[in-house]
Amino acid sequence: MTSLVESGWQYLVTHFSDFQLACIGSFLLHESVFFLSGLPFIYLERHGFLTKYKIQAKNNTPAAQEKCITRLLLYHFCVNLPLMMASYPVFRAMGMRSSFPLPSWKEVSAQILFYFIIEDFVFYWGHRILHTKWLYKTVHSVHHEYATPFGLTSEYAHPAEILFLGFATIVGPALTGPHLITLWLWMVLRVLETVEAHCGYHFPWSLSNFLPLYGGSDFHDYHHRLLYTKSGNYSSTFVYMDWIFGTDKGYRRLKSLKENSDLKQT
Repeated sequence: MTSLVESGWQYLVTHFSDFQLACIGSFLLHESVFFLSGLPFIYLERHGFLTKYKIQAKNNTPAAQEKCITRLLLYHFCVNLPLMMASYPVFRAMGMRSSFPLPSWKEVSAQILFYFIIEDFVFYWGHRILHTKWLYKTVHSVHHEYATPFGLTSEYAHPAEILFLGFATIVGPALTGPHLITLWLWMVLRVLETVEAHCGYHFPWSLSNFLPLYGGSDFHDYHHRLLYTKSGNYSSTFVYMDWIFGTDKGYRRLKSLKENSDLKQT
């Protein structure tokens, strides 16, 4: 496996410049993972497949889904890509590299864990600030246009929010100056996580059923159902920040009531 990764990486660094890999390569990887993981949920919703796992009964119209995709492509090419290109010198100055040797799996794992921890902390407070009255109305309400989220709505947001909350994702890598392969792995995991959180389905195999403190789709769907500035459930990946500061009480109360109701019916 290691030799396969090294061979693949050797091909990339031989045929493409550091700038091309860090900017264009990162952008193409992001788009591929994002749309390939998010589009299937549109298909499920339109054709009514696996409805027993759907969290909300309401469906989005095809027009609403198409609006989301169109706006996303505009944001990705006009905001995300220029931002990646503009931030390249900063990441280079902070130690990012694409050259050999590749980092060990221990180094990669430690850095990814650090990124998740710091991203959760920064995202929680940034997201909570966006739910203050003025910022919610002016900026964050765009993301909440979809009270019934589906995978691709995870990145449907006001450009100002893309920049504001995007900081939570890049602050960890900016502090450690990782190898590009670590940055790519972090980006893939982060995209898959946020698409799953917005997918609108809670499956028996969902990570939140097995991984303690993992939020997932059920946790975040509650946040979208309440179109209010103090809806709670502000966390990104793991839910410990909401638990510590008590901003998940409404969700926990509702979940407890539902579980008690299910028990009475059995």
